[in-house]
Amino acid sequence: MRAPRARSRRAVMVLAAVVSTAAFTTGCAPQGGPSTAPGASASPDAPGAPPVASPTIDPEDVTCENMLSSETVDTFTATGWTVREDPFVILDLELPQGTSCTWGDFTSPTNDDLVLFGWSPISDSDASATRTALEAEGWLLEDDSRGVLITEDPASALRVDDEGYGMTYLFREGWVEVSDTKQGLDLIDLG
Repeated sequence: MRAPRARSRRAVMVLAAVVSTAAFTTGCAPQGGPSTAPGASASPDAPGAPPVASPTIDPEDVTCENMLSSETVDTFTATGWTVREDPFVILDLELPQGTSCTWGDFTSPTNDDLVLFGWSPISDSDASATRTALEAEGWLLEDDSRGVLITEDPASALRVDDEGYGMTYLFREGWVEVSDTKQGLDLIDLG
């Protein structure tokens, strides 16, 4: 029987390998779309820049298998991991159109080889109330080019990524994503 730290390190190593593969694949892929003129800003946060439109996602189409790239799913399954789908819940708010996916080795007696990914539509009022409630519980708010991040205090996190982030929610316009680390959010790819 492996020690809990060894299992936790294994989960982190698998996740790190997947993140590295995703970053390498994305970095090598041709970048389409218009280029930015010299001196112009491509940042969606630049003053006067139009907001970046969120893709339309039908919640009925989101599954644990298509929330992530096929390469990520292949890496998890090759490791012997399976997925468990659960309701998407933040604190006491259940988002019935959402999907929460836990990937891991469910044959392990301690079940600590787990990673979490989730996605759900969310109304502006629920998003605002949820962010406020999480902050009141000590979670940290951070603006991001993609939306608003709410991350647990690293001092109380069970697992942190290379940047020191534990469980993190990314609130975008009309939906929210979650992963057990901020780097894990990079693996969610719905459009």
